[in-house]
Amino acid sequence: MIYLDNAATTFPKPEEVYEAVLSCMKNYGANPGRAGHKLALSAGRIIYEARENLSKLFNIDNPMNIIFTYNATDSLNLAIKGIVQKGDHIITTSMEHNSVIRPIKELEKIGVENTIVQCNELGELNPDDIKKAIKKNTKLIVTTHSSNVCGTIVDIEAIGKIAREMNITYLVDAAQTAGVYDIDVKKMNIDMLALPGHKGLLGPQGTGVLYLKEGVKLNQLREGGTGSKSEELTQPHIIPDRYESGTPNTPGIAGLNEGVKFILKEGIDKIRRYEEELTQYFIDGLKEIPMVKIYGPKNSKKQSSVVSINVGEEDSSEISYVLDSVFNIATRSGLHCAPLAHKTLGTFEQGTVRFSIGYFNNKEEINKALQALKSIVAEIK
Repeated sequence: MIYLDNAATTFPKPEEVYEAVLSCMKNYGANPGRAGHKLALSAGRIIYEARENLSKLFNIDNPMNIIFTYNATDSLNLAIKGIVQKGDHIITTSMEHNSVIRPIKELEKIGVENTIVQCNELGELNPDDIKKAIKKNTKLIVTTHSSNVCGTIVDIEAIGKIAREMNITYLVDAAQTAGVYDIDVKKMNIDMLALPGHKGLLGPQGTGVLYLKEGVKLNQLREGGTGSKSEELTQPHIIPDRYESGTPNTPGIAGLNEGVKFILKEGIDKIRRYEEELTQYFIDGLKEIPMVKIYGPKNSKKQSSVVSINVGEEDSSEISYVLDSVFNIATRSGLHCAPLAHKTLGTFEQGTVRFSIGYFNNKEEINKALQALKSIVAEIK
């Protein structure tokens, strides 16, 4: 199988990730923070080590400002619903995933307003349009860092500057960029950073992260056991316990820790350059194939390693099915849980075939994907 669906989840993972998950399950799979015995302490140590390594990656001063969640959607729901109240206003964009749009639309029911800033047909956002959308009651700005449909990169540093100047909280959805692109929460004025553990961070599914800047306080979405302040009947306010009720996914976090260590060892610049090289090679090859329409910037310096295409007027799901069943190539078709993004790109009716390249892909696989598309086009013609 040629796996080109890394925007959904990376596969394969570094060998160390698999080994860490198994080692946790077999050797210290106890409940961290819930007891003082050796196994529980070992589990607690690995979770704290993961916080420390994530802090190194994103230039975070205090590892305790990292909240472990179960995926980026979980992180985004906590961040969005936890920061606003009735009468507040949220600004977002037309290129967001439903994990941003749906929580925002749900908040309309309790009187939270929103403005969805329109991006252009390449998925590009003008930061000035964010500034123009600000109102007196604007509480939150939330944007993706890179589109999960066409890869278009958003200038989050420019938006962070606007948010800081206007004293508005800024939340970044880094689902497609964390682990591949430099993200410095201090330099970029990011108040909250949401990300999955299972994509660019190379960890297992069922892991997510939410960074909260010092002083940012959210209303928690659930209450329960934290292993701290057990004598109290109300949720403790200490961070991260306030937002981490219940038994954590310790095996998953152990695997995520190894994924982050792999990134720190390899170097994020090396990873990004490699993915940029493969992405541009793929885009250049696509340009030579008749009937293939490419969406987004078509420039690996302006987009992440996510490339969406269509073949003429053919149904995107049919093309993806043929790639899988005939050529053993894994892609994702349809609307990618981002209907507003597809409306922005003009692909809402047809959807797209999305190829997403990862660090463990190679040029030979890209050549086979290009050849497969040429064969499909030849059959159609």
